Order: sequence, then structure tokens, then C-alpha cells
Amino acid sequence: MLGNISGILRQAASELWRHKLRSILSMFGIGWGICALALIISSGEGFREGQLKSMEQIGYRIVLVYGGRTEMQAGGQRAGRYIRLYRDDVRAIREQCPAVEAVSAEIKTWNVPVESHYNAGRFLVLGVDSEYLKIRNLPVETGRNIGRNDVENLSRVCVLGDSVRKQLFEDKADILGSRVRINGFHYQVVGLMSEKDQNSSYDGWDNDKILIPTTSVRRDCPSDPGVVTENRLNVLVYQPKSVERWQEAQWQVRRTLGRIHGFDPRDEAALPMWDTIESATMFDEIFNSINLFLGAIALITLSLGGIGIMNTMFTSVAERTAEIGLKKALGARQSRILGEFFLEGVVLALLSGMIGIFLVLGLAVFVNSLPMPQYFSGLPMDVMLVFKLVAALGTVAVLAAIPPAWLAARMDPVVAMNYEK
Repeated sequence: MLGNISGILRQAASELWRHKLRSILSMFGIGWGICALALIISSGEGFREGQLKSMEQIGYRIVLVYGGRTEMQAGGQRAGRYIRLYRDDVRAIREQCPAVEAVSAEIKTWNVPVESHYNAGRFLVLGVDSEYLKIRNLPVETGRNIGRNDVENLSRVCVLGDSVRKQLFEDKADILGSRVRINGFHYQVVGLMSEKDQNSSYDGWDNDKILIPTTSVRRDCPSDPGVVTENRLNVLVYQPKSVERWQEAQWQVRRTLGRIHGFDPRDEAALPMWDTIESATMFDEIFNSINLFLGAIALITLSLGGIGIMNTMFTSVAERTAEIGLKKALGARQSRILGEFFLEGVVLALLSGMIGIFLVLGLAVFVNSLPMPQYFSGLPMDVMLVFKLVAALGTVAVLAAIPPAWLAARMDPVVAMNYEK
């Protein structure tokens, strides 16, 4: 009896190094699986955030409204009428659209001659209200924005885009307070916009624009007589109170302007809109689909790692069959054998997975410390992502550990002790 026990122990010792090698290989499989899952999710979020930040260069959750042409009859009037936007439309939206946070008019005049004491050029001049720069995400790097008093007092003040500043003043310092001539009229520079990297625009790059009050454009450089005589606008820009209320805000604007101009608010052609929230939502859905597909592939990789752990534990059970039989013969209960092998499998899987998670966290810290390209925001690793990774890892660990542990616990001690490989 003692000789049999001694032989069993020597056999277990001789197999230990092979078991460790298989454990290391299976740990690599599940560690690589959790790394792949983390990198796919994190890099997908990095590309999503980078694209959204780039899209927000036009403005954060804004809607651009244009005058259009009706396609539906309304109020006894024929279809095919042109709908134009006017200054009073801005006031009506402010007063009658509670889902709208802010609204601003925009009047454009292209190819306006502008000159300083150093250089000259032709630029797009925008007439804007005081809320425009905030809505359009046009940060003033130095100086101030166009204010309400500027609009009301018809002030000749301007804010220069970065490319305009460089062309008119080159590398000169102390530009604020300087004078430029816009269409022959003297304007004071009160603000300088920061340089922007844009991937989209609806009327040209913001770096190439000059902003002045809407009233000043109407007086000094209108694009056509209707801007002066009829208080006409080119574009109307508004911002909903929240992303969740973008559809409510859009319907309120269509209903309000439809009542004023006599068109059916369901007639989208009468009032064309570029809703950046809707575009961002569609873009988000595309990224969600891509991430779901790639995440499924990563989960398959992680599952294969779990199968590797399971196979390692099955091999371990087979190699330790005689040992299991001996333990049962000496009084070990089925629950103890089950718990022992289950715990071993779970620890093996969790240890390899946590090593993978820490490797990814270290890689994320390193990557995020590097300069990021325009459309990529790095590898975001928040608490929720780590929680999801740990949950996925725990699920795979439990599923991989149960079958071999159950097999070991169900062994007959007599058969197990007489087992020969």
C-alpha cells in the first residue's frame, strides 16, 4: 500500500513540469484573447471620439437651416414657392421654440476686399449675432467675441480667422486694436480665432473667414439688395437644449417657420436642414455595428483561450487520476475535489486574463502619451471598460473550469487508483 502511494506521488512530481508548460501556453491564449478584446473596444472608441471631435469643429450639436422651395400645397398656396429666411425668424424661434437652446443669424458675403497696413486679400465675411461663435464652436484665442452691443450699435468691429490673420499681419504681434479696411470701411480687430483642423464645412474653412456684426454686414457689404431692404438671411443656425431633444427642436422650428411663411411643416424641401446631431447619430450607429462585429471576433478569440484552459485542466485531471482516487480513498469528499479543480481552473484563467488587462492598460498609457493624429483620440480605458473585461474574463474562467472539475469529482476511487496511462 505504501509503495503504491509512493509511486503515485513520484508520478505526480514527474508530470508537474509538463503541466506547468501547458498552463503557460493556455495562459498565453486567454491573455491574448483579453488583450484583443480590450484593444478592439478601446481603439474603436478612440476612432469614434476622434471623428466626433473633428465633426464638432463645425459646431457642437448644431442645426443649419436654409431657405428652400415647397413641394406641398399649404394654405391654398401652390407648391414650388421659394422660402426665404429673415431676421424676424430668429426672434420667432427664440420666443416660440422652447426646445431650442440658442439661435443665431448668419449673413455671408464672399470675395470681400480686406486690407491692413501690411497686406491685403479677399475673404468671406460673415455677419453674425452674439451667440454665433459659441454655437459654431469658433473659440476666440485672444480678445473677445462679437457682442450684443456690437450688433445693436452697428459697431465696426471684427474677429479674424487664423489664416486671415497670417495673411494680413504675417507674424506681427499686438494685433488686437489694429485697424483693417473691409470693403473700404475701417474696422477694429477685437478678436482672433484659434487655428482649426476641419474635415468638413458648408461654406469654407473657418480659418479663412472674417466675422463682423450682422447689422454691419447689412450696412457695409451686403451680398445683394434683399439683405438690406428685406432683412434677409443666408443661414439660420440653432442649437437644441440637449441631444435627446433634437427631433423635438427640429419639429418646433419647422412648425414655427411654416406658420410664418405659409408652408406645411412636414414639407422638408421648404426648409432644408443639415442636422449635425442626426449625422452624428448615424455615424455612431455605424461605429457600434463595426465594434460589435470586431468585438464578436475578439470574444471568439477569448473563448478559444478558455477552451485552452479547459483542455489543460482536462489533461491535468487525466494525469492526476490516480491521485484523485487516492484522495477519495482517504476520505476526500466529492465537493472538495470539485472545489479544488474548479478553483485551480478559475485562478489559472483569471491570472492570465488579468496579466493581459494590465498589459493593455500599460499600452494605453503609453499610446495616450504620444501625439494623436487628427481623427484618433488614443486608447480610452475607463472603469466601465475594465469592468466589462473582468466580467467577460470571469464568465470564460467559470465556464472553462466547470467541466474538468465535474469530471474529477465524479471519478470512482477504485477505478481511479488502478488507472494507468
